[in-house]
Amino acid sequence: METLASKRVYDNPLLSVREDVVRRADGSTGRYAVVDTADIAVVVPWDGERLHLVEQYRHPVAGRRWELPSGSAEASDGSDPETVARRELREETGLQAAELVVLGTLEVTPSLVAHRCTVFLATGLSAGATQRDAGEQDMRSAWFSEAEVVEMVRSGRLVDAKSIAALTLLRLRRPT
Repeated sequence: METLASKRVYDNPLLSVREDVVRRADGSTGRYAVVDTADIAVVVPWDGERLHLVEQYRHPVAGRRWELPSGSAEASDGSDPETVARRELREETGLQAAELVVLGTLEVTPSLVAHRCTVFLATGLSAGATQRDAGEQDMRSAWFSEAEVVEMVRSGRLVDAKSIAALTLLRLRRPT
């Protein structure tokens, strides 16, 4: 596929939207709307028996959601995914990990959004104080058994796609 034209139609510090005109292999043309946003890190805090989740209000869906800790690098700081993962884990849960291991990479909505999620397994956890930013002041965090998290997914209490995919990567990594 060849990009014939690209026009930015919206831009703010968190994301931008562009419209691309493309030529497909058969010669036909089409338009794509593309959301560009920073890559993120998703953290699976695991103590060998329990998972640590966070819950917060998510304005776009007008409701509170349980999910794994996650966040993106600021556009200007150039942080690598592991640095982002450690920072988000500490800020959102107060936990620090002795070890972070990459479980995989996700592209949650590659048909629309141009960003990747690097998923980390966090182990050797020690507790500390949270350092939440202003938008996270209503955040809660709690430990759940793996069975409880599976039931949260089944019942629709945990619907965040990147968290469900990250939990799947964890299950695929562990011996059965």
